[in-house]
Amino acid sequence: MLLDADSPRLAGIDQDHVRTLAACTDKLPPIVVHRSTMKVIDGMHRLTAARLNGQETIEVRYFEGSNREAFLLAVELNMKHGLALALSDRKKSAMKILESFPEWSDRAVAVKTGLSGKTVGVLRRKFAGRIAQAPLRVGRDGRVRPLNSHKDRQQTAGIVPEEPDTVPRETAGAAGAPGPSAREAQKRLRSQDDGPLPGSEARARAPQGLEPADPLVDPLAQLESLKRDPALKYSNDGREMIRWLEARIIRKTDPGLALPAPAHQARKIAALARACAAQWNCVAMRMELLCDECSQASN
Repeated sequence: MLLDADSPRLAGIDQDHVRTLAACTDKLPPIVVHRSTMKVIDGMHRLTAARLNGQETIEVRYFEGSNREAFLLAVELNMKHGLALALSDRKKSAMKILESFPEWSDRAVAVKTGLSGKTVGVLRRKFAGRIAQAPLRVGRDGRVRPLNSHKDRQQTAGIVPEEPDTVPRETAGAAGAPGPSAREAQKRLRSQDDGPLPGSEARARAPQGLEPADPLVDPLAQLESLKRDPALKYSNDGREMIRWLEARIIRKTDPGLALPAPAHQARKIAALARACAAQWNCVAMRMELLCDECSQASN
């Protein structure tokens, strides 16, 4: 049995629009339903029109995902077609998205709701007590940025501000290449230069000394475990996801393929690596939030 939507529309069903749809002789698009809850995500007006016409069945497309993702999809679909969302509807939607995705930037939320980034920022500040404070922001381009970028860059550079002459120790010291001094790193921070820190070119020329820290998990073992899961193994979407992951895993020997690159291209490759790392970090955050949501639902 279909249940009413968690609609972004404050006014609910517009009966005039329902009558217009009920009188339409063209075939209407299928409604979208959240499979796990059987709630209508998109199409309440079409569903009401079908009931008005005495229909016992209606064409449905199912959505697999969490409740918050279902609401996000409802907003996106209502923004794209049919009856326009009022300003009050869009503000309500923005608030709910901020509560569900506090790590999203104001502009990312604005794109989904048809508001300005400034308006979303006002809502975030006005209702700060209802919105979790995430240490990162995920922009509309998918890139992850720290809220305190200066502090984050300090940590990345290995600076200890209280001891400005300290030379930070790096885990990749086997090559014997010196790390950047704190003063050099502080100079980099002041200039906001995105290029490599001093000493990084020397390390790039010494691939035998570049050993990544031991990972928390073995990526290949995790992948093999996923392959054995029947929920993934016996579904088209699951197998497609496995193939996608398999093509993107970085194996222990893979970094050596990039190290012989010419020095004048090193900065571009570094930027590419960081961009990919940011996207993977975004995936990890979404998966962890989904895991937390499932744990709360089971308690």
